[in-house]
Amino acid sequence: MTARNTEALPISVSHVTKTYGKVHALDDVSLEVRSGEFLTLLGPSGSGKTTLLMVLAGFTRPDSGSLKFGDREVIRLAPHLRDVGMTFQNYALFPHMTVAGNVSYPLKLRKVPKAEIAERVENALETVQLGGYGDRRITQLSGGQRQRVALARSIVFEPRILLMDEPLSALDKKLRDQMQIELRHLHEKLGMTTVYVTHDQREALTMSDRIAVVNHGRIMQLAAPRDLYEQPANRFVADFIGDSTFLSVRRHGDGVAFGDMPLKIAGSVPDAKDLQLMIRPERITLARDNNGESSNRFSAVAREVVYQGDSYLLQSELSDGTLITMRGAVRGANLSVMPSVGDKVMLNLEPDDAVVIDGSEE
Repeated sequence: MTARNTEALPISVSHVTKTYGKVHALDDVSLEVRSGEFLTLLGPSGSGKTTLLMVLAGFTRPDSGSLKFGDREVIRLAPHLRDVGMTFQNYALFPHMTVAGNVSYPLKLRKVPKAEIAERVENALETVQLGGYGDRRITQLSGGQRQRVALARSIVFEPRILLMDEPLSALDKKLRDQMQIELRHLHEKLGMTTVYVTHDQREALTMSDRIAVVNHGRIMQLAAPRDLYEQPANRFVADFIGDSTFLSVRRHGDGVAFGDMPLKIAGSVPDAKDLQLMIRPERITLARDNNGESSNRFSAVAREVVYQGDSYLLQSELSDGTLITMRGAVRGANLSVMPSVGDKVMLNLEPDDAVVIDGSEE
């Protein structure tokens, strides 16, 4: 199976709304997915991400809006006429069929000549590293192998759009991490426009070209993984993507201040009423002296220290009662300088890591 980047289709979602009673599952959603892009819909349970995927697949009819695959309006097309590949959370495999029988099913529905089916099935299985598994029963396969069969079935007819609904959620962590990389490589090889749904932040950061963070039926932010992590649009995105501590700050000249302490920041200050300083645990360090004119220093008391092998978590309390979490690396001699509960500590935050965000949840 060869790469088909030039044949991938862009997706255009325009003002799509779907309500269930008084609940807006999708609230005037607009979204552009680029041709050949791997885009992830990320959000908590009930956010609307799966509803949006079902609209793309044709299993859910929205109340209003437009949906185009390339230049073609498909909002009223039945699922089987949209020519999209779909991988489900539970794989939806036929247990009474062999692996080859499952993978060949979409080709038989499309009345592909019998002589061609065997070759395309084997090509698809080779693509997902299951060459030679065609005669096996589904019940003889591991969870990871079943996931690969479901993926082979979704790509065997070479769709130009691939939709994936949390396909790795049933796997254990080690296999899940492995499959994330494999899926990313497969996407690069096939070049299909891919829309992937997950609630797992690390999974989204690992696999995606861009991520759309969804909450309350709306897209909170759409950006590349690094931009999303480094410059979240608001408190919800910052809190959902990675771990953070938030300090309420006030506008001070062109910058901001925490209490009476002006902060040194490298970025701009959002035009928002509620301003908060976002502190990622891996970006804050222990200061060894009180001379820190180029950085931000916070005096605190260690309240909890947790050794985690390659790192340790330090939770410290500021004078106003705010708890700040820091993640420190453990490298030999560092063990001797880990603080103890009750120690006074000085926390250091460089200006480049002092990110001020809109503190609202919307």
